[in-house]
Amino acid sequence: MAKTGAELPAPARTPVALRAAGARIYGEWLRPASAPDRPVLVLLHEGLGCTGFWKDLPEILALRHGLAVFLYDRRGYGRSDPEPLPRPFDYLDRMALDELPAVLQAAGIEEAILLGHSDGGTIALLAAAAFPERVRAVIAIAAHAFVEEKTLLGIRAAVAAFAHGELRRKLERFHGPRTEAVFRAWAETWLAPDFRSWTVEDRLRAVRCPVLLLQGEADEYASAEHLTAIARALGGPVRARLLPGAGHVPHHERRAPTLAAIDAFLDELRADEGGQRWDCGANGRS
Repeated sequence: MAKTGAELPAPARTPVALRAAGARIYGEWLRPASAPDRPVLVLLHEGLGCTGFWKDLPEILALRHGLAVFLYDRRGYGRSDPEPLPRPFDYLDRMALDELPAVLQAAGIEEAILLGHSDGGTIALLAAAAFPERVRAVIAIAAHAFVEEKTLLGIRAAVAAFAHGELRRKLERFHGPRTEAVFRAWAETWLAPDFRSWTVEDRLRAVRCPVLLLQGEADEYASAEHLTAIARALGGPVRARLLPGAGHVPHHERRAPTLAAIDAFLDELRADEGGQRWDCGANGRS
């Protein structure tokens, strides 16, 4: 069960370089003492993100739940190889159906709990639909289901912030000289008129594993209809929670309620399996 104290030190991150889907992928492992081989908690970053965007969340989750945690920079981001541009409109499918399974195989991960934010949340859901034998559960934070006007307004505001320099400087700390390419690939894809019809709702019925959906009530890029639409479309057990006072990044903006929801979900997942898939051991709450 989730650990509440700080009796043990957080596991250190171990960087790895993988070859997956024809590219060099940068990843990081956190392995608590006595962590089981499976499942592994795999973190999938947002559309402008990378491993560094998670801050200390991987350490917190590894320590609280005694799970091995793996996170990586998708191709085009952070310290992974650049991606071919222009980005195709089916880029989320390619990242979910081609890149992610190749990364899991290269990392030796047989069974994963996928935790994704924004684009990463959508990728997690698409992967769960396509690879039920590999995905034990999904935690999707601020996942996208379709394109709406609020999304476009938020992206246009981000374009203005990037042009004024503040957002550019923030992203340069993580993406360096490829910052311009990362930002333009994201913004230009979502703002393209031909992308307006994009949706994943028709594919979510195939998701049968347990899913936790979280979204900030004040999300700058999406209305609460995304939460409702995804929950309605899923084919398996789902819990959905709208987090008051949070925007697009609730795991940083409203960490306490976000962690509480994640802890409860992972504890319930373990309890449903009779505690046999991973053992609390010294990480458990007394």
